[in-house]
Amino acid sequence: MPPKPLDYESINENVKKAQYAVRGELYLRATELQKEGKKIIFTNVGNPHALGQKPLTFPRQVVALCQAPFLLDDPNVGLLFPADAIARAKQYLSFTSGGLGAYSDSRGTPAVRKEVAEFIQRRDGYPSDPEFIYLTDGASKAVMQILNTIIRGEVDGIMVPVPQYPLYSATIALLGGTLVPYYLEETANWGLDTNELRRSVREARYKGLHVKAMVIINPGNPTGQCLSEENLREVLQFCYEENLVLLGDEVYQTNIYQDERPFISAKKVLMDIGPPLSKEVQLVSFHSVSKGYFGECGQRGGYFEMTNIPPETVDEIYKVASISLSPNVPAQIFMGLMINPPKPGDISYDRFVRESKGVLESLRRRARIMTDGFNSCRNVVCNFTEGAMYSFPQIKLPPKALETAKQAGKAADVYYCLKLLEATGISTVPGSGFGQKEGYVHNHYFVFFFYPFFYAIFRLNQNYFSTILRVCLD
Repeated sequence: MPPKPLDYESINENVKKAQYAVRGELYLRATELQKEGKKIIFTNVGNPHALGQKPLTFPRQVVALCQAPFLLDDPNVGLLFPADAIARAKQYLSFTSGGLGAYSDSRGTPAVRKEVAEFIQRRDGYPSDPEFIYLTDGASKAVMQILNTIIRGEVDGIMVPVPQYPLYSATIALLGGTLVPYYLEETANWGLDTNELRRSVREARYKGLHVKAMVIINPGNPTGQCLSEENLREVLQFCYEENLVLLGDEVYQTNIYQDERPFISAKKVLMDIGPPLSKEVQLVSFHSVSKGYFGECGQRGGYFEMTNIPPETVDEIYKVASISLSPNVPAQIFMGLMINPPKPGDISYDRFVRESKGVLESLRRRARIMTDGFNSCRNVVCNFTEGAMYSFPQIKLPPKALETAKQAGKAADVYYCLKLLEATGISTVPGSGFGQKEGYVHNHYFVFFFYPFFYAIFRLNQNYFSTILRVCLD
């Protein structure tokens, strides 16, 4: 009897090839242990609210009123909600046809797209056109939508930094394309070297690949570095020379912990360079409400902006977006609130600034504590986390541990992470899930896991943390 369509041997081979490490073997084992009653600290993914970050008051107030508009008719609404939150809720409801329960335009509500364009113009100092901005269900869906437009088959190569966020490797595999790795330099704080970019393209073309796009993650995930303006100029020049579209993953742009290395958008640098690059280089930039001081991962709000993309292609992207009818509307409002927050003089301004600064300052402190803590451990090396929400320490395992992992049929970093999970309840991601150079072992940690457990450990007894990191070596 032939296999049925959804029997394993019948399903799409690209589905089998796709791997997503942050919700892979370690995460599944962690959830099993959690069901057994073990306390698990999930540091495998950037999920701030799950690890104690409180939602900002103002955006939740506005969305609450939009979700329950009958509250606006209550004569006591002013006792529960500030006037500026009430005004913003009424404004957003006036933009929708049928409230939050109705579909929006497939590209997202025009008024919110206009807010995004105004935000980009304030940030970069150059005009932005709402017609080239699409709202999406998180930045991940935006990335998948653009890669789906670019990739036609396995000969199409997408350059991705290694280490990389496995959204890219998984999506490229799922769509039948080929990942073209370029390696970041750990000894230069995960810097990007254009000589490495040229090597990567040269080898890919020698293999018969048609390299079509380059991904940058800035600030870096999982490596935490911020690209300099000079680095971005080199990348844009490289894309111009090699005829590549640049995909700028900039979802951590407000997560900056080192003043001397601020975030600079790829679009600003492109426009600063001027013609011919500013007229020729194709750029798609991504942002999200999941990170920064909002941390609203569950709301799934995102956008992408297209620069120098032909109108005919934009029409095709719209066609694909329309198949899903529209991005979720509450998330669109969260996006509008993130990029157009309360202004000086508004009733909610002081509280909003106090709350948002509190989140970022807390992250800044933890980034320093994490780096110092890892570097105080024997056989652990970690670059300073300049931005984003993660540290990516290198752990030097002795030969005995490597041999034990081999006998267990596991990669060394996977074996280490499993032992760490079993002994301590800390759920991490092995470096191989993000890609790493041959012979290296890394671990991925979400910096929010510091609070409250690890913050206290680092402050009181760094030797104890060193001990639990080495638990698998016993």
